[in-house]
Amino acid sequence: MSEQSSRPFTIAVLISGSGSNLQALLDDQTGYTVGLVLADRAGAYGLQRALAAQVPTVCLPLRRPKDRDTRLAWERQVAAAIDIFDPDLIVMAGWMRVMSADFIERYARRIINQHPALLPDDSGATYRLASGGTIPAIRGAHAVRDALRLGVAVSGCTVHWVTPEVDVGRGLARAEVPVLPTDDETALHERIKREERRLIVEVVRQLAAEHQQGKTEN
Repeated sequence: MSEQSSRPFTIAVLISGSGSNLQALLDDQTGYTVGLVLADRAGAYGLQRALAAQVPTVCLPLRRPKDRDTRLAWERQVAAAIDIFDPDLIVMAGWMRVMSADFIERYARRIINQHPALLPDDSGATYRLASGGTIPAIRGAHAVRDALRLGVAVSGCTVHWVTPEVDVGRGLARAEVPVLPTDDETALHERIKREERRLIVEVVRQLAAEHQQGKTEN
């Protein structure tokens, strides 16, 4: 976390798309400030949301994502942009890029991510529901689609710390969402998104409060 003590808890939000979770964070800003919005796609509508809120924006499209040297150079640009603003926390809110271990370790314990499925606190293959039952831990970019394919009765979302291993960081908050017989991918995802917006605000508020308490105690 940043050692600066004269400013509010500041977050950088990384987005790839519409930015509905970003909007929830912009609308709240209780105990924290959105200091930067960074997108990897020029057409990401979340950039317009940030501009409307007068938040600094950076757009860094990744061209030739399969080329290792290009990708590493792009990651250095992303890191340079983040470092200018020196956020206390980086929030991956609909960010569709998997970052390298070097990038993650550069910001160790400063990056959180949203995932549209229920994840355990480790690399385990299952998640235990509040009811006591278990479901598969659904990782990867198509978690909502996979939940329907697997026929689970309950899905949901997780906010977790980001680690070099994808989707295995310790969970900070979760919400269960029932899967309805009539659900298609869009309908289920929309209900999950409602919970995601609530959770991400709660988690950022909590981390900001803990950060402020730590400064007070020191």
